[in-house]
Amino acid sequence: MRILYVECSMGAAGDMLMGALYELCQEKERFLGDMNSLLPGVSVAAETVTRQGIAGTHMRVLVHGQEEGHSHSHGHEGHHHHAHRSLSEILAMIDAFPLPQAVRESAKKTYGLIAEAESQAHGVGVGEVHFHEVGALDAVMDVTGVCYLLHLLHPDTVTASPVTVGSGTVHTAHGLLPVPAPATARLLTGVPILTGDIAAELCTPTGAALLRTFAGSFGPMPAGVPLGCGYGCGTKDFPRANCLRTFLLETAEAGGGPNDQVTELKANIDDMTGEELGYAMERLLAAGALDVSYMPLQMKKNRPGVLLLCLCRPADADRLAREILLHTTTFGVRRTDCTRYAMEITKEQADTAFGPLTRKVGTGFGLTKSKPEYQELAAAAQAQGVPLAAVIDELKRG
Repeated sequence: MRILYVECSMGAAGDMLMGALYELCQEKERFLGDMNSLLPGVSVAAETVTRQGIAGTHMRVLVHGQEEGHSHSHGHEGHHHHAHRSLSEILAMIDAFPLPQAVRESAKKTYGLIAEAESQAHGVGVGEVHFHEVGALDAVMDVTGVCYLLHLLHPDTVTASPVTVGSGTVHTAHGLLPVPAPATARLLTGVPILTGDIAAELCTPTGAALLRTFAGSFGPMPAGVPLGCGYGCGTKDFPRANCLRTFLLETAEAGGGPNDQVTELKANIDDMTGEELGYAMERLLAAGALDVSYMPLQMKKNRPGVLLLCLCRPADADRLAREILLHTTTFGVRRTDCTRYAMEITKEQADTAFGPLTRKVGTGFGLTKSKPEYQELAAAAQAQGVPLAAVIDELKRG
């Protein structure tokens, strides 16, 4: 399994993430060529720089030959005049990029997260949000570039360290704001953070949104064999190297060790109907839970009840705990962080007499197993007027 680990001891910003991933990329010329064909007058260049004696890459974005102010490079710059773009304008711009659809979807998802955070932070509707610093063309290129590099690197999973956010205040288009800025703080909900000893904005909204888009968990670096290490450098000088570091790791699957970080949320419930419990399960799954289940148990005062068990990513635990409190009658939720043995899941499609059907395939730990997707089987059986078993047998033969 290939794991990308992002070390955020000096925070995270879009250009630094792009620089660190660029150093890992084996298709540098293709990446730069594609990025430099996206927008007229906008260019991307990789510059080798040093920060406190450490060599790394600074990704320089020029708009008509000038940099727009590094609003995303550890510090908003409210003194520069950026175009104010709405979410719909930015999404339309990204949609027009001649890049793989997966890249465009990831970039749009990232901006959707930023828009939601800005909406909550400033008390306006998502449709009313107008981006200032993160709407600048250099920030759009940073987000798109990070999404494209991750597409080229195609790690099996992405994990990150706790995020150092810095302290003090920062100048923005909204005025002087505390660090982390309100939108950044919203984006980092559920993510482990620390202030560190640098009085500056170390994690920007763009950096936080990209981490939320791609990182499945946050914690120490997992055990593995390094395949590469990349350093992405910011523009400012601090007492320590202003770098974000990434590792591409290979983990041994056949050894049989736990390989995935998850969180279990539990609650005992004895005063909800089956319909209410079913609705709560639907809401938790829609909110991003990996799995939700109920188990019968005997509670105090001899009352029968159920144990709600919600499995989720550690970064989503706080948000999903609130969903449990919102949609059930419980007054408390228990949390357990653990590792699990997880096979790598892929999907393959088979052409059958009932049309194309999907099979989920799991590999790892020296094993391979497969399972058909029930909803597709049921839909095919209903459409053809045959028993479900007939469709399953056909897929096995295929």
